[in-house]
Amino acid sequence: MRREWLLVLLALGLAATAAAVVYLSRPTTLSVAVGPRDGAEAALMEAYANALARGREDVRLKIIPYDDVRDSAAALQAGKADLAVVRPDVHMPENGLTLAILHDEALVIAAPEASEIDSFPDLARKRLGIVVRHNADLPFLTNLLAFYDLATASVENAEPELNPGRVALVQLKASEVTAAIAEKRVDAVAVIANPASKVAGQTVRAVELGAPDRKIDLVSVPDGEAILTRFPELQAVTIPAGTFGGRPKRPDEEVKTVGASYRLMARGAVSRVAVASATQHLFEWRSKLAASAPIAKLMKAPDFDTTVAATSARLPNHPGAVDYFEREQQTFLDRYEDYIYLFAFFGGTIGSGIAWLGQRLARKRRERIDVVLDRLLDILREVRAATSAPELDAIAIETDELVADVVRYARERTIDNRTVSALILAVDAVHAAIGDARRQLGAAEAETRSGARARTARLLSLNLPAAE
Repeated sequence: MRREWLLVLLALGLAATAAAVVYLSRPTTLSVAVGPRDGAEAALMEAYANALARGREDVRLKIIPYDDVRDSAAALQAGKADLAVVRPDVHMPENGLTLAILHDEALVIAAPEASEIDSFPDLARKRLGIVVRHNADLPFLTNLLAFYDLATASVENAEPELNPGRVALVQLKASEVTAAIAEKRVDAVAVIANPASKVAGQTVRAVELGAPDRKIDLVSVPDGEAILTRFPELQAVTIPAGTFGGRPKRPDEEVKTVGASYRLMARGAVSRVAVASATQHLFEWRSKLAASAPIAKLMKAPDFDTTVAATSARLPNHPGAVDYFEREQQTFLDRYEDYIYLFAFFGGTIGSGIAWLGQRLARKRRERIDVVLDRLLDILREVRAATSAPELDAIAIETDELVADVVRYARERTIDNRTVSALILAVDAVHAAIGDARRQLGAAEAETRSGARARTARLLSLNLPAAE
């Protein structure tokens, strides 16, 4: 039985170890809210999820599509997703922390050189065409106008000159830009897009084609720091000189503007180890992902100088992402050192407790044997005091029952060799004592019978007449 219990305990230990290894090595699946479902960001996340699955990495993604980026951010805030694609100026989830900037969106405003619009405040009393790509584009522009105390005015193409402090916003399709500039229905055209994107380049080129002398200026947005103080969900963007090519290059010098960003964010409660792994693979596989999702080329890490600055920025970063950027990802020992310490600390106590329990169980197992041994010792004394064969017969029967009980007990439990030896000695001593007692009783009875016959013979001889 002891051997069997040891085998059972060994099997349970191996099973527990295997379960722990499987549990710790299984991939972590993170749900990702993505909106809009047909956007470039959705294509990037889908390509990334497929790449993780093919590579059997330690982290996997489950895509949850939404119709709009506002919905995906709301899903993150409601705890319906672990990660989400978020545009902070549309909706910034309170529990959102940045992993990566998927791409920047900058306010790009192009105007014919003759319009003499150099900076954003110069748009007063002008007609600004806007190529709307997202529902948030108009609120973005309206807030920026309000910062400069410029009010919007809805005008028709033929409306006379605007009042001071007002800007007319005219929504345009991308195909209408050139004609609108050529016919002077608008004085400048704005689009919110990544400066390196095809959309931004096509818009700038369309304004250039509509300008009388084919010369344009890119309108700057001054006071970037002040704007970010008012609207922290925005960010300062610099359009480098020559971004849109051409000879001479467009622009001829860098242009300061503001913009928004599409970010991959995670809930603060998501494991920093899983986030670090997801961030690592996302950036390391950028070239691989760009084959099916070209927007991957525009990804970048959030700007920060120190770890403290990273986690306390206007748009804070997730500690797991910072671990990757700072090359401080946790090893297995770092991850589980608390558990290892606790196991080592309590392991001795638990082992001592198990040993004590084993001793208690062993003592419990010996209690029945001790009772039998004590009874056999008492029987030895009873045998010496027995005066008749029936008493000895009763003692022999009880001894046999005790032996049978021990045999049944030994079939169910293990008995150590010392206890077995003691039992054998006690049983042999009882049997020997019973034998001695029987022999003594037999001798006494024989002697009694012999004496009785002698007395009978003497009595007979006294009563018989003398022979003649």
